[in-house]
Amino acid sequence: MPDPIIQLQEVRFRWPKQDADLLYIPTLTVHKGQHLFIQGPSGSGKTSLLNLLTGITVPTSGSVRILNTALEGLSNMQRDQFRADHLGVIFQQFNLLPYLSLIENVQLPCGFSQRKRKNAGDLTATASRLLNQLSITDALFNKPVAQLSVGQQQRTAVARALIGNPELVIADEPTSALDSDNRDRFMDLLFKETEEQGSTLIFVSHDQQIAERFPQVVNLMQLNQARVAQA
Repeated sequence: MPDPIIQLQEVRFRWPKQDADLLYIPTLTVHKGQHLFIQGPSGSGKTSLLNLLTGITVPTSGSVRILNTALEGLSNMQRDQFRADHLGVIFQQFNLLPYLSLIENVQLPCGFSQRKRKNAGDLTATASRLLNQLSITDALFNKPVAQLSVGQQQRTAVARALIGNPELVIADEPTSALDSDNRDRFMDLLFKETEEQGSTLIFVSHDQQIAERFPQVVNLMQLNQARVAQA
């Protein structure tokens, strides 16, 4: 079995002054190269879990280990740098910078991480290759992202998440704005690119049709024992 990329042990999370846990996950292990789908409706704890996995927040108790690094043992600045070096995140709202061009948005992570910059090699060539593989033509590279279609913005967000060969790619409901045909094409591309790079993929959504494409599915309503205790 490949080495674990993600290891959660006895993880509890609640905001300061809250009486009850929002999350209690006794254990969760994801191995290198796995594609994991996490499903759950609004309010099931998806955002809280993603914030823990990306180091935006730390657990109230327990351990969140990513690439054998305990995130709760790092400072805020160290967690930010760890995320920049090792993770690629595809946000639900894409979070592209409107004052940058399409290709500048893709190259942006390499400005925050020497590791990704080194892995990318020729930055322009690598960004161009990723975009071309995601069916974005060279003619669009220097356009402001505000002039792109939703589908083009989404594929730009994928290229940005993949540049620099991150070990872990986390996708937060990135297909919510797509129709079924574009959603299927998007998933085909995402699987292809992450498999070629050897990246582990964590995909969070409530879309059951997408869940059917994943070899491993976790229902957060069952995984999060805090909700069971409150029920």
